[in-house]
Amino acid sequence: MDIIVLLQQAVLNHASDIFVVAGLPVSYRANGRICREKEEKLMPPQTKECVEELYKLAGGRDIRVLEEKGDDDFSFAVPGLSRFRVSAYKQRGALSAVIRVITFELPEPDEIGIPDPVMSFYNLSKGLVLVTGPAGSGKSTTLACLVDKINHSMEKHIITLEDPIEYLHRHDKSIVSQREINVDTESYVNALRASLRQSPDVILLGEMRDYETIDVAMTAAETGHLVFSTLHTIGAANTVDRIIDVFPANQQRQIAVQLSMVLQAVISQQLVPTVDGKQVPVFEIMTITPAIRNMIRDNKVPQIDGVVYSSNKEEMHSMDFGLLNLYKDGRITAETALSYASNPEMLKKKL
Repeated sequence: MDIIVLLQQAVLNHASDIFVVAGLPVSYRANGRICREKEEKLMPPQTKECVEELYKLAGGRDIRVLEEKGDDDFSFAVPGLSRFRVSAYKQRGALSAVIRVITFELPEPDEIGIPDPVMSFYNLSKGLVLVTGPAGSGKSTTLACLVDKINHSMEKHIITLEDPIEYLHRHDKSIVSQREINVDTESYVNALRASLRQSPDVILLGEMRDYETIDVAMTAAETGHLVFSTLHTIGAANTVDRIIDVFPANQQRQIAVQLSMVLQAVISQQLVPTVDGKQVPVFEIMTITPAIRNMIRDNKVPQIDGVVYSSNKEEMHSMDFGLLNLYKDGRITAETALSYASNPEMLKKKL
């Protein structure tokens, strides 16, 4: 099985992921659906060979990490084709891999449905902006578009900390330093602490995994840097809760106060299937107002959703408002809108 042919095929089919797993033919995920190649099932020796080829493409990366630990993440590029992010793992003792396809060229925000109010956050000078949503909902792409916008329009030093690096940014008006966790640096926390001494204006943090990382990220936002990061939550109030809950109980009060001062916006996104069988992102946008700052500080987080739900403006609106607009535009069905809604009862009345 020729791995390059496999990757070319996936790019041609506009696949987002390729699955190389023993006991199944090679499978692709395209527009949210999984389709299988008509070929014969892969056996463990074939998947092993395939995974070894991927390691060769990644500049001869050491496969022993995978054999010893059972998991490994890395990325590589095939000139003229695309970039790929690989998560290799053992499954019933057989080597397997899921390959994410990442295009070289960043798509135009309006082409893929990222609205102007989301893109407007590139203009902030400091604070914390969070992009949240389930895995595979396009958070990395939204962040990459924001970084790209800053890179092409302002003179800044942007530091990205990712695991692994997805989109490559060429220096334009800004200087873009891209660091890969486990390759260029040991961990998110170390890289983040070091980045504060590297005269950054903008820091993109791939993921806020633990309270140490969140703590340093908030300090960075507090000291006059613009910090972008992601969390796997849906909805603004859930996101605020998640950040505060990560900390020990005796620190939560202080963190709520700190968060109320540094948070600038929470953007939640999901990918929903369209009428024509493709996918479109739908957004909930919470821009932090003085009223919301007070709610975070005074531990009245549950009230935040009500504020977002009732303020249906372009720059601040709920997920359901986004779904309703897609339905009005004829992009999605009423069933789809209801199945992704945060408050289906209310949305049903509006539909």
